[in-house]
Amino acid sequence: MDADAIRRFLLATRAGCWIDDDEVRTRCECGLNATSPGNAHKHYRNLRAFFGWLIKEQELLGPHPMAAVVEPEVPDNPEDVFTDDELRALVKVCDGATFESRRDLAIIRIFMDTGMRAGGLTGLRYHPTDPDLSDVDLGGKQLTIHLKGGRTRRIPLGAKAAAALDRYLRARARHKDFAEPWLWLSVKGRFTQSGVRQMLERRAKEAGVHNVHPHRFRHTFVDDWLESGGTVQDVMEVGGWKSAQAALRYGRAADERRAHTAHARLSPGDRI
Repeated sequence: MDADAIRRFLLATRAGCWIDDDEVRTRCECGLNATSPGNAHKHYRNLRAFFGWLIKEQELLGPHPMAAVVEPEVPDNPEDVFTDDELRALVKVCDGATFESRRDLAIIRIFMDTGMRAGGLTGLRYHPTDPDLSDVDLGGKQLTIHLKGGRTRRIPLGAKAAAALDRYLRARARHKDFAEPWLWLSVKGRFTQSGVRQMLERRAKEAGVHNVHPHRFRHTFVDDWLESGGTVQDVMEVGGWKSAQAALRYGRAADERRAHTAHARLSPGDRI
């Protein structure tokens, strides 16, 4: 948590007028009830950290204001995964030689192949000749994403994702903003997370596929990986999860289907 994040949160919640512990608790509980369970839990964690920091810095005296605020429950509603036909439809509508078609196909292929977060995708840098300024290694078929604390993580690419990225880079070289340090470009310069979301909505409408967003690609990536026999440890490494529990949460929607498929292959009773 940094100062800008705190400032944005306080402005968004009008928290600057909080006076005492009772008012803090009242405002927190009202705010947490006014949003989705997932957002409520995120706000709860941020507030606990924020007030904990104030107490540690002796900017706030007395007990922790969040002590009496009940932690919001997050219902376990697994995200549906894409079907193969839906993924093929999304790929098909990006078939073309225009800059936008090549860019959109490369992005969708990378989402499919890596389960990458939107923030990691839009944060990728590119330089055609200086590897120190580029996060793209086409020869090695991998991307490097930058994490908090200056850490980096390398993500492998499959053949089709790498080929789509290669085609995009050739189109990018002719773009008016080719000298920009960011990999993904739009007509206005850098292609942002908002631009990615809008692109996915547009392509989804063209393909007749509903509920298309980066996180659903991430869920589908885990499901496909596990159903193909990949290990949890490996999917954690590629997807950037620190615990098996977190990774498996993404593949939960298709747990039963994968279990039935495995049973058909391994059925213990059929051995006798």
